[in-house]
Amino acid sequence: MDWESDHGFSTIKLELKDDYEGKAEATLIYRKTKRPSSKAILYVHGFVDYFYQLELADWANNNGYNFYAVDLRKYGRSMLPHQKPNHLRNIEEYYEELDMAMEVIRKKDRNNFLALMGHSTGGLITALYAHDRAAEKSVDALILNSPFFEFNAPAILLKTAIPLFASMGKSFPEMNSPLTLDEGYPKSLLKDYYGEWDFDEKMKPVKGFKIHFGWIRAIYKAQRRLQKGLDISCPVLLLHSSASIKPGKYNDGMQTADAVLNVEHMKKYGPGLGSRVELVEIREGKHDLVLSNEKARKFAYYKMKTFLDKISAGTRKKPHKPRP
Repeated sequence: MDWESDHGFSTIKLELKDDYEGKAEATLIYRKTKRPSSKAILYVHGFVDYFYQLELADWANNNGYNFYAVDLRKYGRSMLPHQKPNHLRNIEEYYEELDMAMEVIRKKDRNNFLALMGHSTGGLITALYAHDRAAEKSVDALILNSPFFEFNAPAILLKTAIPLFASMGKSFPEMNSPLTLDEGYPKSLLKDYYGEWDFDEKMKPVKGFKIHFGWIRAIYKAQRRLQKGLDISCPVLLLHSSASIKPGKYNDGMQTADAVLNVEHMKKYGPGLGSRVELVEIREGKHDLVLSNEKARKFAYYKMKTFLDKISAGTRKKPHKPRP
């Protein structure tokens, strides 16, 4: 049996419109609660990532939420042989699969409450999506787990190299950039090295994937837009670690800090997401907070439960009106 069926999940292939690389698809993974529920969580992963956080799904189901996760196009279960892994030209490309997932969750499965959850790059995507889809009121709550609001680079590079790479992405979107990901963080997660988790290295290689100039341009433009301020209408919970540590080769400090992003960027731009934003620091949290040490991740789960319980109680008797 495969991982999904071993753990009680079902999958739906979301057939997308062809893009600049040809055929594209996304994958919706889901597992419902044992007792009927009309509350749901939709999880969106980060860069060089896919859904494998089993404990997160267990937590959601145990607290009465039908759990859904999407492997975006060119990620994880959705990668196709002709595609550049994780490649992107415009962050709004992902809206197609998110809209399709919403249709399944809201219309087909009749969930009246939906919390959208994004990690890292998924946090950037879901923040912009929640803002742009505010009129439809399809998102009742937004949870951001260490969102990617700024490149983690020295100030001089943020002002020079990153804008240059982004401009090159307009003319040379498929060209490999000099940016690379460090191995320290994934090694802090994986059991085969220094961590306590299992994941498929074909879908999440320790050495990462090539980063193309087009991807940098798409992320840079999305970040600039977010940094000017958004107007997300639903309540937002932004979780971040208590500290960052410089990316690079593995060291034990990566077990108790964010070894990918700068948490100061999250604290700087988080309040500008909307009028109902709560920022919470997770002491000794890793970049993916639900993969942190037991004490840190339990506190993260506690804060998420408190946040969601308060909101869902207020919307329980307000059925969602789907888009026409």
